[in-house]
Amino acid sequence: MDKAREAALATLGRILDKNQDLDRVLAALPDDMHPRDRAFVRQLVATCLRQLGRIDDLIDTSLRKPLPPRMTVVRHILRLGITQLLFMDVPNHAAINTSVDLLGRQKDKRTAGFKGLVNAVLRRMTRQGKSLLHKQDATQNLPDWLFEPWESAYGGEAVSDIVTTQSIEPPLDLSLKPGEDAEHWAKELDADILPTGSLRRKSGGRIEDLPGYGDGLWWVQDTAASLPATLLGNVKGQHVIDMCAAPGGKSMQLAAAGAQVTAVDRSANRLTRLKENMTRLGLEAQIITADGVEWTPDAPVDAVLLDAPCSTTGTLRRHPDVAWLKGQEDVDKLVPLQAKLLAHCASYVRPGGLMVYCVCSLQPEEGAAQIEAFLADNPDWQRQQITPSDAHILPEMITPEGDLRTLPSMLADAGGMDGFFAAGLIKST
Repeated sequence: MDKAREAALATLGRILDKNQDLDRVLAALPDDMHPRDRAFVRQLVATCLRQLGRIDDLIDTSLRKPLPPRMTVVRHILRLGITQLLFMDVPNHAAINTSVDLLGRQKDKRTAGFKGLVNAVLRRMTRQGKSLLHKQDATQNLPDWLFEPWESAYGGEAVSDIVTTQSIEPPLDLSLKPGEDAEHWAKELDADILPTGSLRRKSGGRIEDLPGYGDGLWWVQDTAASLPATLLGNVKGQHVIDMCAAPGGKSMQLAAAGAQVTAVDRSANRLTRLKENMTRLGLEAQIITADGVEWTPDAPVDAVLLDAPCSTTGTLRRHPDVAWLKGQEDVDKLVPLQAKLLAHCASYVRPGGLMVYCVCSLQPEEGAAQIEAFLADNPDWQRQQITPSDAHILPEMITPEGDLRTLPSMLADAGGMDGFFAAGLIKST
């Protein structure tokens, strides 16, 4: 397990010091690492990132003076130690002793001089950590670039609820192929049926070993991500473009519903996963590697589902590194691209056709503001009002304007969901 903690320390450093994303760093772990150790590294680092704001506050209030700038690794060791002590089921002695030992194994031998400090801080956490946590505000886990716009858009209480839900390891959501018996598969998969129609089970174990996987009867898809495609209604026999399609959950939905799907994405690597899932599920789609701003179909199409590139701030449950790797400047760069894609996709929808725009972001400028700007510039398009009668859409998910807005705190008792925005648009005949 010491090797696992060394890997966790290296992983956290690559994320916070070198701005590398969590999934990519975890994928680069040694192939011969035991699955148990690999799972421990993922849980330790992801939990640390989910609680990073509160953990850093505990560290800062425990130090008489700041750590030297070059001793970042000492802070990382403290972060991982506190994570184990306060947020994971790790015995106190194991968390403390392995953290102190990590200092002695660093290439920079100056770190060994901080053994006493690390030992003292972690032992204080065993005595006072829980009480100190109770005095904190959960929103300390949000950097300012997220907290301020979220508070303005959703209110302080809602932000607190969002952060609380995002701090929990997310469950696994599955979408069944149409025609499959949900109650049967809920029993087979030890899952619950959500009001949104998805099956939800606790995470853990190899997905490939679950019943029905090899037979292609379901695919993994967060329940919030399954909602935008339903806004297109009955797509059987229609030609639908899934723009920015990878990794492909929405393409699978549309193909399973009988649509003639053209899946477009600029990443050939990401489309490989889509192709593999389509084959497993026995579904068909035309798959094209192209830049969505430049690619155009040969003829007008019935509908477009545009899952635009975004800041992904609605997915912190699964990708807690996003909060610390991105900033407002990333949102500012993406907004013009989203507008270009929206305008270009609209240009090849037939009269009377539909378009759904969606993003897994909680930033208002990537969601509702994009739709308002688009409608102002395109009088031949109107908003298609979403109603609670639409499949699996709960009343609290509908905005006053008639768009879809899910928050991570929705279905909180069942484990929450990703934050999504989606709007249905119809072109005048």
